[in-house]
Amino acid sequence: MSLDVRREGEHEFVGRNERGASVRIGRKGAPGAFSPAELLQIATAGCAAVTAEELITRRTDAPLRVEVSADRREGASELDAVHVLFDVDLSALDDDERRKLVAAVEHAIERLCTVSRTLKKGIPVTEEFAR
Repeated sequence: MSLDVRREGEHEFVGRNERGASVRIGRKGAPGAFSPAELLQIATAGCAAVTAEELITRRTDAPLRVEVSADRREGASELDAVHVLFDVDLSALDDDERRKLVAAVEHAIERLCTVSRTLKKGIPVTEEFAR
């Protein structure tokens, strides 16, 4: 899979994949762009949503929204934690059905969500320059 990020202007970048999708990337607060830390959070929430979608939609037709936030110490250049919140109305389920659904979603994310699994594991990241 080919992914790249290209500079479009000062502090303005576009990330692209080979399927033609793109995302604007900039510094925190840049209009119309995600910051890299926001992209990490969106990737975490998106992975959880994609992983859990079928489990949830089989049991309810309520709208599915996944919210994400992060803990960051003042002035730190790293996140301390990422929090994913499934915002879906499960009131049509009884307590037992709800518990089973939550457990199934948690299990699926632990087994299948590449982004969450990678963050929890921690992996080396390398940088180099092409020759």
